[in-house]
Amino acid sequence: MSSPGPDQALRRAEWATADDLGHPVAVTNHSTRVVSLVPSITEALASVRREAIVGATDWCTHPGDLEVTRIRGTKNPDLKLIESLQPELVIANKEENRRLDVERLRAAGVPVWVTDIESVPQALTSLGRLYDAALGWERPDWLAEAERLWSASAPIRGRIAVPIWRDPWMVVGGDTFTSDLLLRLGWENAFASAQRYPQVEVADIDAAGAGVILLPDEPYEFTAADGPEAFAMTPTRLVSGRLLTWYGPSLIEAHEVFAS
Repeated sequence: MSSPGPDQALRRAEWATADDLGHPVAVTNHSTRVVSLVPSITEALASVRREAIVGATDWCTHPGDLEVTRIRGTKNPDLKLIESLQPELVIANKEENRRLDVERLRAAGVPVWVTDIESVPQALTSLGRLYDAALGWERPDWLAEAERLWSASAPIRGRIAVPIWRDPWMVVGGDTFTSDLLLRLGWENAFASAQRYPQVEVADIDAAGAGVILLPDEPYEFTAADGPEAFAMTPTRLVSGRLLTWYGPSLIEAHEVFAS
């Protein structure tokens, strides 16, 4: 782990009053009771102080041996159960969690820190703020390594498409973390000009001019028997959804896999 730097107190003083959306949040020094509503952030928290996590969603699957109270899903958390855990801080995300749930927790007196992450640089900055300002924890070594790995972008080497659901078919569009991650490694999103997660016809995906279609195992669990058979013209590749959509320690592995 990286020890708290001499400027951490200054960073904390600067950021402790507001989350990524500018909402004032009352934070404590060195938080010891934290609930995470975001799977990738749960993994990031566990890499530093696993014992401080008292609650997480059913979708928080990493680390696999994390034993904490499960508070249902990202879109339907059990708010009363969260309150009963008496967290010093609940961590949410603008895209993954509902604004209504955040507002209800805050109305009950529970501090909630909302992250806003739509690109790799945003992820690195947001996580740094989370450790420094919201939690008062040391930064993990993997964060510094991720900052090094993702400091430069690769030239365009190919064109891809990334379905995330079928029946109806939906794909990753522009202005998304996944699209930004792949572009930085040289993979242009065939649907970058579309809205964030557009619904499209499967024939349009096949005819989008992609060199390969990436089929992740989440949120829809594409498998060898469920997904590749839908495409007649474009080769497909099954990939880890965690490496495409999570921002945390997975950024190290994602760089290795998609840059190769």
